[in-house]
Amino acid sequence: MWGKEKFDEFKIDKNKGLAIKTIDLHTGGEPLRVIYDGIPDIKANSVLEFRRIMKENYDYIRETVILEPRGHADMYGAILLPPYREGVDFGVIFLHNEGYSTMCGHGIIALIKLAYELKLIDFKEPITEIKIDTPAGIVTAFAEISDGKLDKYYFRNVPSFIYKSNCSVYIDGLGDVVFDIAFGGAYYAYVNVKNLNISLDKENVQQLINLGRKIKMAVMNKCEIKHPEYDDLSFLYGVIFYDGNNGKDKVSKNVCIFADGEVDRSPTGTGVSGRMALHYFKNEIQKDDEIVVESIVGSKFKGRIYSVVDFYGYKSVIPEVEGKAHIIGKNEFFVDNEDEIKYGFFMR
Repeated sequence: MWGKEKFDEFKIDKNKGLAIKTIDLHTGGEPLRVIYDGIPDIKANSVLEFRRIMKENYDYIRETVILEPRGHADMYGAILLPPYREGVDFGVIFLHNEGYSTMCGHGIIALIKLAYELKLIDFKEPITEIKIDTPAGIVTAFAEISDGKLDKYYFRNVPSFIYKSNCSVYIDGLGDVVFDIAFGGAYYAYVNVKNLNISLDKENVQQLINLGRKIKMAVMNKCEIKHPEYDDLSFLYGVIFYDGNNGKDKVSKNVCIFADGEVDRSPTGTGVSGRMALHYFKNEIQKDDEIVVESIVGSKFKGRIYSVVDFYGYKSVIPEVEGKAHIIGKNEFFVDNEDEIKYGFFMR
């Protein structure tokens, strides 16, 4: 390739700006950009404290790697953290176009793959258990290994429960829209699209974005959301449109619109967790059923219920979500101090 030697010789001059290094993955089509260099040395005692410090003092790092021109409106990211709590392998916070999420299923699946490929922890056959500290709580992940190959990986999520059921909001052009709110690491409003006359296909993505934004704002204005344990989790993260199937007898499709109109390309791990709580407590699935949920791009997650528990008075399930992830790139981004839009911009 012409000029290859010059490209190989080029080094970023860190004295002229900020250099940030990442490894990029995708889970079912949904990106995860993991920042591993270029973050200031932040002194924190917990994942939530690190998250608050990032939001208040270093949000330009999130903007730099998530927003354009280095990212895009639907980019997603993560920062790995040391094990602040005993018995934890590592911690993580997640980043998106609007800020910082509480938990991320596709991100956990990608981190299992990344940890295995980079040997971030000691993996042993036939199964390795990984404890990951997230803002929503400790998530247990599992890597099943055979003949040195990562065959199957999944995570056991935090308690997932129905928060509100059979509510409605009025949306111009649609009338009353019925929804449930469930928690699966984040709070979502779940809307059955059989009542809306819209299919969950890629050609309808802009319509789903617009509708998801409207419903999210309407639900936020109508419903106060309070997490029973952490105030930092007390907000509506997004809207999940689903096709009305439970995923047991027939693959179910859903589309998650979260943050500021961001579209999840995967079936959404936290969203699938919330759906398992929704279907189980509405007697639409049994504890031993496995459900399959498909995303807007056709990728699939499997969901199972590990146990049924009480969580601060909420009848809850502990869901397991399984998927596949792949490493797709390695980047070194540069922020030139003379660049007028050095930290990027958001444009939908």
